[in-house]
Amino acid sequence: MSAEITIDGIAIAPEVLSIIVSHAVEGVEGVASVGTSDFTANLVSMFTARTTQPALPPVEAEVVDGALHITVRLTVFFGYPFKKLAEQVRTVVAKAIDGQVGVPVSSVDVCIDSLVFPKE
Repeated sequence: MSAEITIDGIAIAPEVLSIIVSHAVEGVEGVASVGTSDFTANLVSMFTARTTQPALPPVEAEVVDGALHITVRLTVFFGYPFKKLAEQVRTVVAKAIDGQVGVPVSSVDVCIDSLVFPKE
């Protein structure tokens, strides 16, 4: 996300939307982080011949038919059902954007890009 998002006469920096979404989502039980850890990917590429793909932005937003369409990429803890976790994320993201920005959210796509296992 690099260009401003313009909706309802408001221009919003993508980073601002990312901060709002990240703050809301990190309060959902089962979410380890927004986005994935580059640390693990860097270790894999250092010790193997594999190169890693560039990381996708953890939060993306676009205007579709006068409402925001949000995509959020997550690292989640093992043991939390994905469907239930995704519904909670959708709810908190829509409420956070509506409360802070005051514009409608048409949809929230949740991408679970990484899984963290508890230490045993």
